[in-house]
Amino acid sequence: EVQLQASGGGLVQPGGSLRLSCAASGFTFGDYAIGWFRQAPGKEREGVSGISSSGRSTYYADSVKGRFTISRDNAKNTVHLQMNSLKPEDTAVYYCAVDFKRLGVRRDPPAYDVWGQGTQVTVSS
Repeated sequence: EVQLQASGGGLVQPGGSLRLSCAASGFTFGDYAIGWFRQAPGKEREGVSGISSSGRSTYYADSVKGRFTISRDNAKNTVHLQMNSLKPEDTAVYYCAVDFKRLGVRRDPPAYDVWGQGTQVTVSS
């Protein structure tokens, strides 16, 4: 069974940092791109960052460029999202997902096939 487990969320003050992790199982992890997405209350789910199967290609939403860094460890079946200089507008539930279609790193949520359960990130003083 394909499973993705997101973790690492929490409450942090503006300007703080969090590191999210996505642990995967049930498939050949190193063969597929992984994406991070977020959804704030009343808003649509949006792409935050993504990483190719090898880790050589990445993308970031304009709103997080220079603050977030995505990485993966294919030996441990894990993707991380390091989030620095957090802002209140980063508050959302964060999800990781896998794209089984091998078409590069894609940004749109419908491109992804299996989703983790989400982890809450709250940025507030």
